[in-house]
Amino acid sequence: MDDLSAQTLIEHLVDLRRCIVRSLWIILFGFVASFYFSGQIFELIRHPIMRYLPEGGLVFTHPTEKFLAYIKVSFLSGAVVTCPLWIYQIWRFVAPGLYKHEKKMAMKFIFYGSILFLCGVAFVYEIIFPLAFKYLLTFGNTIDKPMITISEYLSFFIMTTLMFGLAFEMPLILVVLAMMDIIDDKFLRAKRRMAIFVLAILAAIITPPDAISMLSMLGPLVLLYEISIFAVTRVTKKHAQEAAAQT
Repeated sequence: MDDLSAQTLIEHLVDLRRCIVRSLWIILFGFVASFYFSGQIFELIRHPIMRYLPEGGLVFTHPTEKFLAYIKVSFLSGAVVTCPLWIYQIWRFVAPGLYKHEKKMAMKFIFYGSILFLCGVAFVYEIIFPLAFKYLLTFGNTIDKPMITISEYLSFFIMTTLMFGLAFEMPLILVVLAMMDIIDDKFLRAKRRMAIFVLAILAAIITPPDAISMLSMLGPLVLLYEISIFAVTRVTKKHAQEAAAQT
């Protein structure tokens, strides 16, 4: 690697570090703002599992567990409500690799990125969690009673929610890669079978351990992949037209 390449790599790593640090500060700001409402947020997060708990609530086994729960739900809320701001930081990181006219698409990037992330969060909350808890917590006989701790539930809820939100960003990620001339629609079509296989593995990893949840996740991911092909096709055609106009 020559000095110029090494310098470019270092600059990219510095920019990535800045992107991560700024995003964390933004989420921290959202966390502070959300902590005042942490009680209401906790009630909202607890709602999907409440009907399956015989004692009417989660349990905790450590004096600080409930306090830490409010910290965790405030963090999740901070990440969700500030998603347009940290998505903008991601845009600032990828924008230098785009064409000049594409760098002006920041508002579209932020808008669609935020919508996709929030759709993923809403999908897991409204569809996946109810299906998963109904299956997992009513499976078998009624002799055994669930006693789920606050920390266990929140760890599961927060990780799954964030994974779904990020998974729904797939169309945006693929479109940006196409805008950077890294992939095109032909590549996505040729790799469709492999992509579906990878998406099935991803769905199995990020969903609760039951077939219903996995299939409920796989369907939207495959649909998002097909939408990505359509969007990338438009980007590829536009790049081809611009290249033809310059010759």
